[in-house]
Amino acid sequence: MTNVRVLITGGSGFIGTCLADYFIEKSRKFTNLDINEPNKPSHIDYWQKSDILDFEDVLFKFTAFRPTHVVHLAAKASMEGKTLEDYKENTEGISTLLSACNKTPSVSRLIVTSTQHVRKPGSGLPASDTDYNPLMLYGKSKAVMEEIVRRADIKCTWTIIRPTNIWGPWHPHLPYGLWRLMKKGLYFHPAGDRVIRSYGYVENAVWQIDQILTAPSDLVERKTYYIGELPSSQYEWVNRFSLALTGRPVKLLPDQLIRILAYTGDILVKFGVPFPMYSSRYKNLTTTNIVPVSPTIEVFGTPPYTTDEGIAKTVKWLETQNIT
Repeated sequence: MTNVRVLITGGSGFIGTCLADYFIEKSRKFTNLDINEPNKPSHIDYWQKSDILDFEDVLFKFTAFRPTHVVHLAAKASMEGKTLEDYKENTEGISTLLSACNKTPSVSRLIVTSTQHVRKPGSGLPASDTDYNPLMLYGKSKAVMEEIVRRADIKCTWTIIRPTNIWGPWHPHLPYGLWRLMKKGLYFHPAGDRVIRSYGYVENAVWQIDQILTAPSDLVERKTYYIGELPSSQYEWVNRFSLALTGRPVKLLPDQLIRILAYTGDILVKFGVPFPMYSSRYKNLTTTNIVPVSPTIEVFGTPPYTTDEGIAKTVKWLETQNIT
């Protein structure tokens, strides 16, 4: 792997931060193109400020670095967009990325990051890679992005990845939402929860990215892989976190009461009053969402960290953060 030079777009984000840590540990040569500074000061030397919508700048940096491998993580991941135009980073940024790859002869391998939300939770297993049923405009923007990739004349070996419910250190929302509420004793979970979900500890996700990045081309060329772990119980995952964070099992409330709280939250949110439960969160809590991760594990193997190991590392990280 001494000749591998990896260019990451969006390496200052959640998965990108952990991927950078992984490459530093492996002594892998890499650079991070991101409009934002890295989360960690130790990553500054690997960072180059760049906007994925600025083709001339992106191409200049590709030409200067001469990457052999590219991991495209740059995206707008918010669910708050009002029109598809709000997701230009996804729908137009991919064209910038593909053009830069095609104009850089050194690039031999490309990973494009999509999302499991190209299908709504509860949609069931996809019949094919293009069986879309996107969740909101974010999911639609990623489906559009995937189709641009599939139709493009890409000169290198390419793979699309769809992260599942990825969690762990540097997650942008969980530390200030679920985990903070748990720590304060304010989180309540529906009693009798039987929801099954596809989770993924972030260090396992970056390990899978590296397996895909360096695998023989016949295993990854024009393939779509979900990254994460085999489906598991939502209650078990939440309860393990509660035990690790507070030393106590997660607090349970009757489902009907949580539903009433969700309706109350809808009203309060309309008036600008923050409330930890509302209808969309309730629906998310009560909808099973299984995606086909097993082909990824069959091809590339079992990820290295157990759920309990991931939780322990995450809780240790949370203790270093000033989250109130």
